[in-house]
Amino acid sequence: MTSMFLLEAAVNAGAAIGKMGAGIGAGIAAIGAGLGIGQIAKGAMESLARQPEVSNDLRTFMLLTAAFVEGVALFGIVVCLLIAIA
Repeated sequence: MTSMFLLEAAVNAGAAIGKMGAGIGAGIAAIGAGLGIGQIAKGAMESLARQPEVSNDLRTFMLLTAAFVEGVALFGIVVCLLIAIA
C-alpha cells in the first residue's frame, strides 16, 4: 500500500516537472525570437546607414527573415504547449 502511494506521488511529481519544463521551454523560445528579430533589425539599420539606396530590397529581406524567425518560435511554443497538455 505504501509503495503504491510513493509510486503515484513520484508519477505526479514527474508530470509537474514536465509541465514546468514545457513552460520554461516556451519562454526560452519567445526570448530567442525576440533576440533574433532584434539582431535582424540591428543589421538592417546598420546596412541602411551605409547604403541608403538598397532600402526596398533590405526591407523585403528583413521582413522575410523576421517571419521565418517568428515561425520557428511559434513552432517551439506549440511543441511546448503540447507537451504541457499531454
